[in-house]
Amino acid sequence: MVIGLIALTIVAGCGSSPAGKEGAEHAGQASEDHERLMKNGDLRQTTASVAELPPFLNDKQKEMRQIYQLAATNSELLQYIPCYCGCGEVAGHQSNLNCFVASKEEAKIEWDDHGTRCGVCLDIAVEASLMLREGKSVKDIRQAIDTKYKEGYAEPTPTPLPAV
Repeated sequence: MVIGLIALTIVAGCGSSPAGKEGAEHAGQASEDHERLMKNGDLRQTTASVAELPPFLNDKQKEMRQIYQLAATNSELLQYIPCYCGCGEVAGHQSNLNCFVASKEEAKIEWDDHGTRCGVCLDIAVEASLMLREGKSVKDIRQAIDTKYKEGYAEPTPTPLPAV
């Protein structure tokens, strides 16, 4: 399964076009209370829990759905891991978590479809989650991701460092 997840993540970079910081703002009326289209083209859908994946994943490969589940499950890690695809500027993301989960509350989760179109986002989420599974600390995972992606990728999201 892990090899399948990693193989899936070897895809092209993000499919978003630069829309500026205003891309993170609401693009118009929501078709329903649980769905919003953002100016940058990202679709956000709300479900009742992490266990209930959003409808935008229904036609995606099993591995993609697994990565979304992995990201939501590891939200406490990914909130401290930057993304290097340019989504900080284009979509207003604060961390790699936001490529998959826009917000998470006790009674609901708002999913973001950005990760479905971005290999960098997928790679970072899987790599960080695998390192966590191997027993590495959040600080060590953050350092490893920053080192790997600091050259040849977009500017990182403005992600806070984990508390020591």
